[in-house]
Amino acid sequence: MKSLENALKHKVGMGTAPLGNMFRDVPEEEARETLQTAWNQGVRYFDTAPFYGAGLAEMRVGDVLSQYNRDDYVLSTKVGRYMTEETERNEEGLFEHGRNNKVITDYSEEATKRSIEQSLDRLKTDRLDMVFVHDVSPDFHGDEWTAKFEEARKGAFRVLSRLREEGVIRSWGLGVNTTEPIELAMELEETRPDVCLSATQYTLIQHDKALQRMMVKAEEKDVDIVVGSPYNSGVLLGGDHFNYEKAGDDIITHVNQLKEIGQKYNVPLKAAALQFSTAHPAVKSVIPGSTRPDRIKEDLEMIQRDIPKEFWEELVSKGFVSSEAPLPV
Repeated sequence: MKSLENALKHKVGMGTAPLGNMFRDVPEEEARETLQTAWNQGVRYFDTAPFYGAGLAEMRVGDVLSQYNRDDYVLSTKVGRYMTEETERNEEGLFEHGRNNKVITDYSEEATKRSIEQSLDRLKTDRLDMVFVHDVSPDFHGDEWTAKFEEARKGAFRVLSRLREEGVIRSWGLGVNTTEPIELAMELEETRPDVCLSATQYTLIQHDKALQRMMVKAEEKDVDIVVGSPYNSGVLLGGDHFNYEKAGDDIITHVNQLKEIGQKYNVPLKAAALQFSTAHPAVKSVIPGSTRPDRIKEDLEMIQRDIPKEFWEELVSKGFVSSEAPLPV
């Protein structure tokens, strides 16, 4: 996707799930400063979603980006959920600190149109560059995910394909935390995506499954991949969450072993994570999320940090990185 490539200086965009008050209540000023810092540092691709705090992240993104020329940045959001004026208490979950608007999950044609209209309003823009069908995946819908996928195929996929043909959006795909839905969508002929957001699945700590099929198909079908959650919800950076849940002892041990090897070669895991995810030719961007302005600057520094080839060789020899994975050069 040329518009995405042209907007990215170092393949780094910004994921905004944390700005929807994921895990904690983020003050407005902190959210604004984080987005402004990203812009000032040259970030020109921003990804968001209605699900992130029941529209809160989109509103925050819109407030900051609307002051700039719309042609100067790339914006993606998601469909599959829309808001109502009805409120409900959020006492648990990823976005318990978000807005209280009731969130409806619906992949139908009408719901997709409503979702896009609401997003355009919150984002204070008249167009979207990329739209991802959000969480039509086993981790959200369990055994019902294939039924939800079929609902999306008949609804959201067709709407987005039509909007792409009409030039209303530039591209569309899936935004999910598992590989199977993306693999399935790439086999479709009538409504094939051209870019997909794969969160948590092609990272330094978790990539074997993605390499087996998803990444191969992406290259075969000429589908671009955006990598989300490259730190697996922060566990690679010392956090206690892995793939949006509390990390188990086995994951913590794995990360500590990676950290030891990194220290041996003076390689921060953040640098290794960003450079590993972007080394695959199918990957056009990686979108780490943060609510801390200083971490935005750090991300851009780490994507450019020199990493000795001996570091990668040791990771491969000890089985931490697949021998099939393309490595940074």
